[in-house]
Amino acid sequence: MKLLKLFNQFEALADAEIQGKATTRREAFSTFGRTVGKVATVALPLTAFMAPSRAFAQSSSMSIAEVLNFALTLEYLEAEFYAMGLDADGLLSGDTRETVALISQHESAHVEFLRSAIGSLGMDPVESPEFDFTAGGTFEDVFNNEQVFLAVAQAFEDTGVRAYKGQATNLMGNGDILTAALQIHSVEARHASEIRRIRGSKGWITGATNTTGASAAAAVYAGEANVTHLGVDATTVTSVDTDHVTEAYDEPLSTQAVLDIAGLFIK
Repeated sequence: MKLLKLFNQFEALADAEIQGKATTRREAFSTFGRTVGKVATVALPLTAFMAPSRAFAQSSSMSIAEVLNFALTLEYLEAEFYAMGLDADGLLSGDTRETVALISQHESAHVEFLRSAIGSLGMDPVESPEFDFTAGGTFEDVFNNEQVFLAVAQAFEDTGVRAYKGQATNLMGNGDILTAALQIHSVEARHASEIRRIRGSKGWITGATNTTGASAAAAVYAGEANVTHLGVDATTVTSVDTDHVTEAYDEPLSTQAVLDIAGLFIK
């Protein structure tokens, strides 16, 4: 039901009209407000991620406003998670605490930016869901054990990177908004790499290897072993070994896959 509620929130925006000329503090969105009367919609292929060939079995569409609300929900999750981690007595210290504090500020900035951007389109930003960062008890010591906290942080950041990538096609109707989303996407990738390195992992993903140590996070990495791009098996055109080929490409996550992952932490 919690995932259906999120979908309903997104779908409620699908047929809404933008009323009048959009105004915003963000110049990147002013052009869209002046020139587009209705939120553009582009079909987004949903990938069968466990299949090496990445066969495209179905498609769905999300409006630009829906995509931004989708992103906002993920940013709510990350911002609250880091804020709670910083508030937990004795959980984080030293350089790790400084890094998490900086990431926390970034995520809060993303939340405010996305809320402003959605408002500039004449739409209402979705409100933050209520989160359970223990995932129903799976990570019951998440705010008492630094290693568990960082493992969950890695899963969130790696999901965020793939989620933004998965929505790029839906934002192609407006270059300014796509550019703004990519600016957030690249910072999320920096967060992911930093958290992974703090945990002693490589900064990039090898195959579909889940280095969090939590089986519940396996879905975050599903499909990352793919080596076929634009119909070309990349292992056949290079002497680079397969593991390194998979590291050279990041894979998108479908909307449903992201909601399934995030749903574990939504009450």
